[in-house]
Amino acid sequence: MKKRLSTLTLDQWDGRYRQLKRNGLKEPSWGGSLRRHLRDNDQRLRRLRFDPSPAALHLWNFLLTEEDRLRQARADGRMIVGVMKDLGTVPVMAYALSNVVAFYPDGAWWIPCLMEQQEDCLALADSLGVTETFCPVRAMLGAFLNEAHFPSPDLLICSAGATCDDFSAIVQRLEGLGRIVHWWEIPYRRPPVKGEKRVLLPGGAAAPASLVAAVRAELQRIRRLLAERSGQSLDDAVLSAGIRRANRVRHLLGELRRQVFGAPQTPLPALEMLIAEMLAIHFCSDFAGTERVLKGLLREVKCRVREGKGFQETDAARIFWVNPVADLRVMNLAEAAGGRICGTDYMFTHALDTIPVELPPMEALARMALSDPMAGLSKDRAARIARDVQVYGAEAVVISRIPGASHCASEGRMIGGILQGTLDLPVIEIEAPSISDSLAPHLRTRLEALVETVKQRRLLQEPQRRKT
Repeated sequence: MKKRLSTLTLDQWDGRYRQLKRNGLKEPSWGGSLRRHLRDNDQRLRRLRFDPSPAALHLWNFLLTEEDRLRQARADGRMIVGVMKDLGTVPVMAYALSNVVAFYPDGAWWIPCLMEQQEDCLALADSLGVTETFCPVRAMLGAFLNEAHFPSPDLLICSAGATCDDFSAIVQRLEGLGRIVHWWEIPYRRPPVKGEKRVLLPGGAAAPASLVAAVRAELQRIRRLLAERSGQSLDDAVLSAGIRRANRVRHLLGELRRQVFGAPQTPLPALEMLIAEMLAIHFCSDFAGTERVLKGLLREVKCRVREGKGFQETDAARIFWVNPVADLRVMNLAEAAGGRICGTDYMFTHALDTIPVELPPMEALARMALSDPMAGLSKDRAARIARDVQVYGAEAVVISRIPGASHCASEGRMIGGILQGTLDLPVIEIEAPSISDSLAPHLRTRLEALVETVKQRRLLQEPQRRKT
């Protein structure tokens, strides 16, 4: 018999936390109640629904205390590297060094959501001419100016080239304000032509060997920069050890995804899964903490699967989700509408793939960087999504457009058309701003309609399944 679990509001988590403490809850250094984060003005927590497990509590506390860890790293004399846009490449190099902490200022794009726009990041960006016509990551510009959300990095590294035009423009504006940015180029990942040596990349795409060599040369510059500024060796042995450590996190996330997406019921809500996947990008400024959090989530999920526990009925519509949402609450809405997330592409699938350990480390990192889904053709990204849809048995696809983002203007429509043509699945596009409360009824209606479409298709397909 299946056992239904329930998510909790922030108010309900107060009682749950007291109960856990009475029962002897052991907490990491970043532990505490969820409510304490309201003191940091994370008001959006009041409107979210949370997984009730200690493992999920540790996940949220880990995420919401990253600023504290960065400031402690500064106090301890460690070098803080702000890594921008490449989403998973340079942090692997940086964390191979013992006195370096790397983080993504890009994550500031969620500040307006978490703080329900009760801070001045967007207003500061507006004052510099970076208005709402840009992607919500423009909040990063304001965060650099007010220095209220992360300490000023000792070193800034940013990828450019086949990447988000909005992001490049925003970082150029930051550079114009006097910040020194060290750029490296990720070229457009074109298909190999006849007679050209080809290289298979993590994730299944192929690229000309010449492009891999170009990325390797760019990353060599960053390698030398990190070694010089940190005063430590970043030779092949050190890099290889860093790659093996990064792969431990990727393997944990791979198993977590397989368990969650493949279970009969949802053993971990979509919101917590989104946060867990984000840890692969830069380990939330604490590699050991990331491993601890993911191992705890995996234990909890395996226990729930074994005991037949889940948050939804077994007939919940299985949805593949493309692109992260600007408002975290939308993940709650998707499940309230009767859907469950079975597969994701949050724009950084290359940060989830295993980095090849049989190759020289710089070659392996170059191949991994070039497998970024945003660096190549939309049809390549759609092909990978289609493969994952089939692996996880998803029945529909939701493509979340990012407001104002240059790369989302037409890509979603292109990917949706390819998926409908190859898989014959219902696909919808939605768009939600950083605070989507006024749109919540509309978004829920669209998601409910998608769920109903999935269930109607099941009824129509049932006679054919019985025949076969």
